[in-house]
Amino acid sequence: MFIDQVTNAGAMPALRATMSFAGQRQTLIAHNIANVETPNFRPLDVSTAHFQAVLGEAIDRRRAATGGSAGELRFETTRELRPGRDGSIRLNPQTTTGNILFHDRNDRDLERMMQDLAENYGAYRLASELLRVETSKMQRALTERVG
Repeated sequence: MFIDQVTNAGAMPALRATMSFAGQRQTLIAHNIANVETPNFRPLDVSTAHFQAVLGEAIDRRRAATGGSAGELRFETTRELRPGRDGSIRLNPQTTTGNILFHDRNDRDLERMMQDLAENYGAYRLASELLRVETSKMQRALTERVG
């Protein structure tokens, strides 16, 4: 179908995947911050570097299959990510390690969580702005406007 070809071209699938990842990760980080004082709480997270590697592999597979930048991105199932039936990605968060274990058996680092929150928000904003620009270009082309 024509609209699928248009919406699965260029950077749009990668930007949508990035927004989906960042949105789901934002929920995880907020949950971790909300439970920072909960005894025996272990924060959950997913690796952004792992997501970027999986996204890069999906883009490379798409390029190899189509010879360019068109077509759906197909993600491989990994320990932290799994593709949804609708082409989306689902996170499978893991317990983070490396933080200080406090006397209440809580594994927390509030400063790191706040840093992750800010960085993740920045990634989401960037992807959403780039996607807005891409859809704006498409809208101008469909309405035959120049500018």
